[in-house]
Amino acid sequence: MSYSAFARCYDSLTRNVNYAGRADYLCAALSRLTHKPGLTLDMACGTGSLTLELAKRGFDVFGLDASPEMLSIAQHKACAAGKDILFICQKMQEMDLYGTVDTVICMLDSINHILSLRELEETFRRVSLFLNPGGCFLFDVNTVYKHCKILADNVFVYDIPDVYCVWQNRLEPKNACVAVSLDFFVRHGMVYERTSEHFSERAYQQEAVCAILKKVGLEVKAVWGDLTFQAPGPKEERMVFAVCKPGNSTAAAKNPKNHCLVVDK
Repeated sequence: MSYSAFARCYDSLTRNVNYAGRADYLCAALSRLTHKPGLTLDMACGTGSLTLELAKRGFDVFGLDASPEMLSIAQHKACAAGKDILFICQKMQEMDLYGTVDTVICMLDSINHILSLRELEETFRRVSLFLNPGGCFLFDVNTVYKHCKILADNVFVYDIPDVYCVWQNRLEPKNACVAVSLDFFVRHGMVYERTSEHFSERAYQQEAVCAILKKVGLEVKAVWGDLTFQAPGPKEERMVFAVCKPGNSTAAAKNPKNHCLVVDK
């Protein structure tokens, strides 16, 4: 799926996301893990808003996403900001990089777009393959609670100046999978153009995610609630996993000037 219709409206619909604050949080998380970012991959980067914020903080970062339409927008945003950022069009499950990296970041529920345990394992296996010893993998996921109690079978309507969006969900309780239908109405003069996007997201139990990470040779250092450094509560809507690959990190030796703004929470 290219998310072509979604790509055109994505930035308008995510104006409420504090990408700068999320980038600061990631810097604080890496500081807690005493890890220098080094060469960093923003996996499933979408339109590159977080990628760009990381670049502004001194990260040597590049982005990867399966949607060429999303990446086209990301590239234009990077150029407009005067940042030379590489963007690669690949699926997470099929990631094949030119070399290894020191840090992998995958935020804003991208992992939930992986719909099977087999594909989730393959994604984590590829992260492990391309992550240097001592490297860190930070990612978040929507929780089962959010899928079953917040998204569920609900309908959400967004009426903003650029687009009118109707978001309809259908919950499959057996595997906490939510089928999402998005209808976009974009105004052109006196008429509206309607486009649609359909996809599914699956929520995973914390224990299942940790078991797969261990299986592929990655070590879970912590699991936090969203934008906190506290354990997730029973009504947590998003969990953040802090994961490392055993071994000695080489990021600092490779790039001693690599740094990021640290904002502790």
